[in-house]
Amino acid sequence: MIGYDKKKVGQRIRKQREALEISREQLAERIGRVPRFCADIERGKAGMSIETMFSICNLLKLSPNELLLGQEESSTPYDETALIMAALNQCTEKQRKDALALLKLFLTAIR
Repeated sequence: MIGYDKKKVGQRIRKQREALEISREQLAERIGRVPRFCADIERGKAGMSIETMFSICNLLKLSPNELLLGQEESSTPYDETALIMAALNQCTEKQRKDALALLKLFLTAIR
């Protein structure tokens, strides 16, 4: 039987949150919880409801299986396109336009 390891789940949340450059306060605000509760989840000191888990999965672009069970070391890393899209979704419209301009400039420079 596979057990629920709150510490490992919390580590996965923190790792993905940091990869997406989302602060703990932003996470808390977006899932409708207080930062202290999110910190307790990340430290493995608190569990979470299914509603909270799905909110976290949605925000952090993780499947419930990835969040609860993790990935084997040999499995593929996080989908880079999904990480880029998630980062862009955190931007204002002007920031997205600027990012597109920078990407076009970068692609021209490396060709």
